[in-house]
Amino acid sequence: MTAKPNKNVLDKVRQWMAYGDEDLKLARYALGMRQDCPYRLVAYHAQQCAEKYLKAFLVYNMQDFPYTHNISALLELCRKHKGWPEEMAKAEELTPYAITTRYPGEEEVVTLQEAQNAIETAEYVKRIIRESLHPVIAE
Repeated sequence: MTAKPNKNVLDKVRQWMAYGDEDLKLARYALGMRQDCPYRLVAYHAQQCAEKYLKAFLVYNMQDFPYTHNISALLELCRKHKGWPEEMAKAEELTPYAITTRYPGEEEVVTLQEAQNAIETAEYVKRIIRESLHPVIAE
């Protein structure tokens, strides 16, 4: 059995999750715009939520990770510590939103449905990781 991370590590995990929560909150808020909603930014912030939650899990497990927005790479590192449900692989679809939605010349049109799906996927990642870390992180 692995040792429980110390308080500093747990504080860092909570910080990663709080930042991810802010991204998800912003994505949901923006999606509520009735006119001129920037769906690409909704998808971007959903991707950021999932990415930050995966990084929180890695911090909890004291696993180094590269500076990356690649959800597939982060999931691969996470799998060393936890067998994720197969549905978690769906989060890999968020990776392009980290790049193509932020930089001119790289953009792709993001539809309302894609933005909604991105939020649902981020919520799923968040739920799975919170369940995985509970109750230790709640202490």
